[in-house]
Amino acid sequence: MCASSTSQELSVQNPLEVARAQLDRASGLLDSDRAIVERLRRPRAIHEVTVPFHRDSGEIELVYGYRVQHDNVRGPFKGGMRFHPDLDRDETTALAMWMTWKCAVVDIPFGGAKGGVAVDPKTLSDAERERMTRRLTNELRNVIGPTTDIPAPDMGTDAQVMAWMYDTYSVQEDLTGPGVVTGKPVQLGGSVAREEAPGRSVAFVSRELLSYYDYDIEEATVAVQGFGSVGASAARILSDWGATVVAVSDVTGGAYDPDGLEPHGIPSHNQEPEAVAEHGSDTISNDELLELDVTLLIPAAIGNVITTDNADAITADLVVEGANGPVTPRADTVLAERDIPVLPDILANAGGVTVSYFEWLGDINRRSWSRQRVNNELETVMSTAWADVSDAFEARECSWRDAAYVVGLERVSEAHAYRGLWP
Repeated sequence: MCASSTSQELSVQNPLEVARAQLDRASGLLDSDRAIVERLRRPRAIHEVTVPFHRDSGEIELVYGYRVQHDNVRGPFKGGMRFHPDLDRDETTALAMWMTWKCAVVDIPFGGAKGGVAVDPKTLSDAERERMTRRLTNELRNVIGPTTDIPAPDMGTDAQVMAWMYDTYSVQEDLTGPGVVTGKPVQLGGSVAREEAPGRSVAFVSRELLSYYDYDIEEATVAVQGFGSVGASAARILSDWGATVVAVSDVTGGAYDPDGLEPHGIPSHNQEPEAVAEHGSDTISNDELLELDVTLLIPAAIGNVITTDNADAITADLVVEGANGPVTPRADTVLAERDIPVLPDILANAGGVTVSYFEWLGDINRRSWSRQRVNNELETVMSTAWADVSDAFEARECSWRDAAYVVGLERVSEAHAYRGLWP
């Protein structure tokens, strides 16, 4: 049986400390080999690079880039590249660690990595963004590759950035290597249904969670904070399945209608930035949305939005993490004490890396997949992962987060034990 997690919870703090505390907790539940756990507390490698590029004015600007490779015992490193002004070494390391568990939870043969540049992409013209991306790729060329480390889009990046990375790598290596990145345009070997995949997996596990707690999806009300690719896809799919989506939001605020919104008629943040609030019978702030009395709350925007400051005000029956780390550790404890289940991000939004895996398979085999096949295979993977995590949840009588980490860590630990240590 899992002990209370109160003593393990941490306030909003350095994300690497949070990631290591989560690892320690899961390893304690598994009674893991301490030598393996010590290896997993640290990444295999951290690559820090200086990225000079020309501004349109002709001036040279220097920005700092990272690629953290956490663990590759189960397959090549895999993880996003983000452009964000607050990106730093510790955050990138934590994100790489979480990618290791995410890949293991859905049982795809990748390890965890993460990278990016500490820059505000809103300050870059398209030409500047291209020059910076190509220089970054050059700086990381010796550590990425189709069988070593495969980047993907993340916050502040997109399919076009991946296309530039793919082209730069291919030209420098004198080959056509589409498998070096995923999340590319379809015309360059990218996967159909890739962009909506994280939202589709969020919708799938939300449906399963509702069923697990005996809620009828056609009677469920849903609020989604963040109407980007994840939140918009999740809201639209859940609506298609019969749920009533009463509120959605973007960075400026949200749309609210207690009788239900039509998510397909609301442009996502990618389609029309900052336009969500114009599409409801009433407007609502992001803080107010989190506190709505709904069946299901999906925070799908940014991290650390449910904290000890507002956890007591959360009135949703269930919470599914669409974003990475939207619930802080101490808030997680508060919600647990209030009997509000929280389904963690490493399971819920794993559709993105899963479909990236499908894209990579298609690239290295030079064969594309249809939308129907991608969605069917994704549902198969998510169904199996849901069953594995729910089995652990019931067997160990612990939280959903603990159950997901136990499943992921056990797979990674077993792989390390079988491979051993060389020499």
